[in-house]
Amino acid sequence: MRIRGTIGKWPVDLTIELDPQEWAQLARPAEQLPASTPQPAAAVPPAAAKDDGPWRVACELLRTAGRMEGPELLEHLQGLTGDFGAAKRLLVRLRHHGQVRVFSEGETPVYVWQAGEKA
Repeated sequence: MRIRGTIGKWPVDLTIELDPQEWAQLARPAEQLPASTPQPAAAVPPAAAKDDGPWRVACELLRTAGRMEGPELLEHLQGLTGDFGAAKRLLVRLRHHGQVRVFSEGETPVYVWQAGEKA
């Protein structure tokens, strides 16, 4: 799926790629509880409660390396997760991490762990 347009004055050209099972999951109707049954607050785990093992390993990988080019880091993350989509999500999460600085060398993004910082 490709989305083109603008957000304010910024041009947007976004491509979303989903595997067939991801499309099937999106097509399924959401499961709903009966209206009379209140849903407990703990029923939806917060993001921090998810298994963050791969996230911790990804942070440690970049922290240990100090600096990695995006394609190389993505390859390592894919080896870690065994899934391209999960590796891309970790890469995006690293991009927005407070201790990670991302800059471009030509067409290649470079991820740098800020010295003296911890995950």
